Amino acid sequence: MTKDYNGLKKEYRPRSGQIAVELGFITKVQLMEAISDQVDDDLSHRAHRFLMEILLDKEWITREQVDIILDELFKDEMRRKGKL
Repeated sequence: MTKDYNGLKKEYRPRSGQIAVELGFITKVQLMEAISDQVDDDLSHRAHRFLMEILLDKEWITREQVDIILDELFKDEMRRKGKL
């Protein structure tokens, strides 16, 4: 889906956290907590952490699940480019 925001085109793309929830790896509440932690780190001038890193630190996902999530993101990108 493409939306127009003040002349800027924005195409919807699923993000890693959304995919993790859709695959049943984490809950929506866990995703919201991880995003909150990420924002808190950024606003407190701590080193930025990727969402998957936070979820791994909390032991809510495994490295194997991260690989599956990244694979899904890659497949989505290739589909949009018409290569799958």
